[in-house]
Amino acid sequence: MPNIDANGLSLHYESLGNENDPPILLIMGLAVQMILWPDAFCQLLVDRGFRVIRFDNRDVGLSTHLDHLGVPNVPIEYAKFMLRLPLKSSYLIDDMAADTAALIDALGLKQPHVVGASMGGMIAQNLAANYPDKVATLTSIMSTTGRRSLPKPTWKTMRAIMQPPAKRGDTQGAIDRMVKVLGVISSKTYPPDPAYLREFCTRHIERSNYPQGGARQLMAIAASDDRTYTVRKIKAPTLVIHGDEDKLVSPVCGMETAREIVYGGGRAKVSIIKGMAHDFPVPLLPQIAQEIVGHCKG
Repeated sequence: MPNIDANGLSLHYESLGNENDPPILLIMGLAVQMILWPDAFCQLLVDRGFRVIRFDNRDVGLSTHLDHLGVPNVPIEYAKFMLRLPLKSSYLIDDMAADTAALIDALGLKQPHVVGASMGGMIAQNLAANYPDKVATLTSIMSTTGRRSLPKPTWKTMRAIMQPPAKRGDTQGAIDRMVKVLGVISSKTYPPDPAYLREFCTRHIERSNYPQGGARQLMAIAASDDRTYTVRKIKAPTLVIHGDEDKLVSPVCGMETAREIVYGGGRAKVSIIKGMAHDFPVPLLPQIAQEIVGHCKG
């Protein structure tokens, strides 16, 4: 799994499948690494005739960590956000979309199918809007336009997400925190196996534990705010996937994404998956993969 220079950064990526097959580019969400895309899910796409590329966004995993940008004071910036005051953010979702566009060029991809989850869905939306020649189709999963009037996360979910990171060097504390967060946002119909969840979180934290980058990514989301007018520019055929149990990003947010694309003259359809929350439940992976494959093949 190599790194490649893109937009002044070193982005770590993995390519799976036959390089001559149509590419699907997977963009992951806030403060999590590319390995949160389940291996089994990636293999399902490969088995259906696609080359799959997943990568670590800036400030996470094995890609460039932007230490020189400093660490935002999240509680203070959150208070400013609620008061609609200007935020201090080192970069925006647009910048992360530019990273992705540069990655596409660096890898020599010709109009990949782009799939983004959560914050990755925001990045994918802005990529499709700002670089329409680089996106064959768009799939936006468990994501949003950022419109402030949309439903907010439940208090329990927000409290889990906003809990402070473990102290520097406390690997077990970081693992415990991630287990708790993923447990709260996961499906209640198809809950993750506790042993598997802990093993995955251990692997994730041992691969890279860099909460400072996650804080900067969170500020990028907040400072980008309402991206409705950007989303309306999307012309790539779009599939919006959302789980009916999502307590972090309400299914209403997914439906709003599709509605704004259509309002802007684009094409979008919505698939609400029963039993899915803000996660990829193992029993639902074949259904999710088939939805995406069907969309990509038109």
